[in-house]
Amino acid sequence: MNELIIDLSETNPSDFFGVKNKNLSFLKRHFPKLKIVARGGTMKVYGDEEQLEEFDKRMEMLLTHFSRYNAIDENVIERLLMTDGASDYKSEKIDDVLVHGNRGLLIKPKTDNQRKLVDLCKKNDLVFAIGPAGTGKTYIGVAMAVKALKEKQVKRIIITRPAVEAGENLGFLPGDLKEKLDPYMQPIYDALRDMIPNEKLGSLIEKGTIQIAPLAFMRGRTLDNAYVILDEAQNTTHAQMKMFLTRMGKNAKFFVTGDPGQIDLPRRVISGLKEALLILKETEGVGMMYLDDKDVVRHRLVKKVIEAYKHIENRN
Repeated sequence: MNELIIDLSETNPSDFFGVKNKNLSFLKRHFPKLKIVARGGTMKVYGDEEQLEEFDKRMEMLLTHFSRYNAIDENVIERLLMTDGASDYKSEKIDDVLVHGNRGLLIKPKTDNQRKLVDLCKKNDLVFAIGPAGTGKTYIGVAMAVKALKEKQVKRIIITRPAVEAGENLGFLPGDLKEKLDPYMQPIYDALRDMIPNEKLGSLIEKGTIQIAPLAFMRGRTLDNAYVILDEAQNTTHAQMKMFLTRMGKNAKFFVTGDPGQIDLPRRVISGLKEALLILKETEGVGMMYLDDKDVVRHRLVKKVIEAYKHIENRN
């Protein structure tokens, strides 16, 4: 039987293996044919030579990730073990931080497709980010917008989304416009709070440097010197999407996110997002990035939920 010895002296094994060796147990389940023994700062692995080579390669990626981010979880382990983690590892750069967020949080793309999305944003003024829940579409968009504002590439950030659930006019809900819209914008606020101190964020919103408004309020405006995000775009109609896209002014960046699998529009109403993707697919200056369940960076069960629903939908 072949033996592989991995030195863990440069890391903290208890942090790397997780509470009650949760991460180590995950490794053992993924490599059931190998005998893995971890003691102190050394890991000894026994088994077939080919399997040991694969294990050694994946452990190198995991240890590199841990040394860079001082953290690792089952989400990261699963991505590097069960997907083409090699592409993630090779393309990952130490300097790919988009924003230095609150409490030392480094905001950066976490998957290969997220990095491609960032590259698309750098090369195109209009970008569509398409994918299921949890793939980081909105988060990357907000990070790119905050980065552009901090670097003075734009003078303001404008974030909008169609409030389908409450009716576009939001008229029957109690409170002022902000109170009516806030429940629908909570994911945006969550992302902004990761990247901008709370007090400063409040000031930027009050000054209008960061504007959060329903899609209907975009009508008639020309958006210059702005980074504009349209979130949940699958719930736009033909007229809404056309209206939004034609608001683009000088020195503007438009970022559109959507999940065609979660359309809340009435039946027989065509999604403006689906239509735009077809109409603009050959247009120069327009970037389109399709993320999938391999890019899910939420709880690892989210990916399994997406796969289960996809299986049922395909069968029907």
